[in-house]
Amino acid sequence: MMRSHYCGQLNESLDGQEITLCGWVHRRRDHGGVIFLDIRDREGLAQVVFDPDRADTFAKADRVRSEYVVKITGKVRLRPEGARNANMASGAIEVLGYELQVLNEAETPPFPLNEYTDVGEETRLRYRFIDLRRPEMAEKLKLRSRITSSIRRYLDENGFLDVETPILTRATPEGARDYLVPSRTHAGSFFALPQSPQLFKQLLMVAGFDRYYQIAKCFRDEDLRADRQPEFTQIDIETSFLDEAEIMHLTETMIRNLFKDVLGVEFGELPHMTLAEAMRRFGSDKPDLRIPMELVDVADQLKDVDFKVFSGPANDPKGRVAALRVPGGASMPRKQIDDYTKFVGNYGAKGLAYIKVNERAKGVEGLQSPIVKNIAEPNLNTILDRVGAVDGDIVFFGADRAKVVNDALGALRIKLGHDLNLLTAEWAPLWVVDFPMFEENDDGSLTAMHHPFTSPKCSPEELEANPAAALSRAYDLVLNGTELGGGSIRIHDKAMQQTVFRVLGISEDEQQEKFGFLLDALKYGAPPHGGLAFGLDRLVMLMTGASSIREVIAFPKTQSAACVMTQAPGVVDGKSLRELHIRLREQPKAE
Repeated sequence: MMRSHYCGQLNESLDGQEITLCGWVHRRRDHGGVIFLDIRDREGLAQVVFDPDRADTFAKADRVRSEYVVKITGKVRLRPEGARNANMASGAIEVLGYELQVLNEAETPPFPLNEYTDVGEETRLRYRFIDLRRPEMAEKLKLRSRITSSIRRYLDENGFLDVETPILTRATPEGARDYLVPSRTHAGSFFALPQSPQLFKQLLMVAGFDRYYQIAKCFRDEDLRADRQPEFTQIDIETSFLDEAEIMHLTETMIRNLFKDVLGVEFGELPHMTLAEAMRRFGSDKPDLRIPMELVDVADQLKDVDFKVFSGPANDPKGRVAALRVPGGASMPRKQIDDYTKFVGNYGAKGLAYIKVNERAKGVEGLQSPIVKNIAEPNLNTILDRVGAVDGDIVFFGADRAKVVNDALGALRIKLGHDLNLLTAEWAPLWVVDFPMFEENDDGSLTAMHHPFTSPKCSPEELEANPAAALSRAYDLVLNGTELGGGSIRIHDKAMQQTVFRVLGISEDEQQEKFGFLLDALKYGAPPHGGLAFGLDRLVMLMTGASSIREVIAFPKTQSAACVMTQAPGVVDGKSLRELHIRLREQPKAE
């Protein structure tokens, strides 16, 4: 081997030993006749000292520059007291350099790596192979590796088998647009890249592989956000002969072990919350329990007011009027309130009514708001009592369709919690359960809330008679307001699966065309089964404290689903297109 040790592994126990390092020159310093090189590899930094006693080696050290690739042999020695660096793993020692070999020179990189600089993300992604040399980026990828190792170890120890499923498959309705791959050998036909291994893992249950897992690549052609990528990694788990409580216990233990193993963080038993309660109290299906503020329904106190902004939604069965108390928020300047009004407008809210509670003992005179004149004092007092308002608070109101109120006040609650530093804990995990089977579209049709293979908590007859009221056997694991993963008990009965398809408006011909292989499998002895999938990228993002999943993926795509490093996607030549039986339409020229 070219090296004997990694830089970050050097410590006092190696004092006096001769070692060999390989890595990059992170920093070079000339201190009046003595040259210091900080050498960097994936494990950290080590300081190497060159003095003029070894003239040839000293001359080489004098010529090297940042990012040169070098091999260095020398002796480990303790640093003098006062010269130790507590910010380096190897900060108690240094290496006296005997030999230096330049393995490769380097041009000046497009951005410095030896100090923090605010480099644009596109530049970082264009030179990602250089960006990944930065110690903070290396730490994120190393932690990602430890996370996957811990998960694999737990699942292996609990009898799960790692089974790969196909990447080239067929399109199925899973909620997002598929990436399509044209077939050369089947003219006019297309493969689809999997949005998840959903159907294949269910077929593995039918095949008798009762504990399956896979750390799988998945693909979705959708508009991107900070926590979305066109290709992402999923921790996919499926089991047979376990109910939802047992699956949740098994995977919760995995997550608790993971945090203890990797971060030294111990969770107690995770709380469970129904979706209905989460939406009522937090306006979100993935509530962040670190923020000590809740939405409170006040429609009953506003049904008869003359102010139609409130009375309209208060009397609408599909409307909602809710209040959000912000502790100490009465000192908030008008500009800040205006900024929050613009913020909730992004979620469809037409405005943001508020009441500043200056001095409750003075009644209406102690309240500051343009809306108090529209609400009778007894109703005002009931509202303020219900939300627990005290002097110095501000109370925000949302009044609209329930979805708009939930989206707007739910997002405002999160923003206020961070803006005002109200978080009460570092971690707040929970399970969200009792999801509806279906969501209603604007045209009155139904779509599956999770996917069409989720089992309901009722019989086929009850489901068909009242699908809007049906609850599913689904569950989501939420951490700090982020959905880490979700799963469900699957349908293992052919009659129930066909009922769900009918409710969704999928005809028998379409059922057979798209899911015939699954329906065939269900009639050959499918066991009761269920599972769960975790988003690995989101999990790593939370555990590393990164602001985006792009920070924890080695080679991510940009917001426009492109790779600026490889210039993908790219143009394909005419011969390749002809072989795929594809002809491109000419785009009309912009005038």
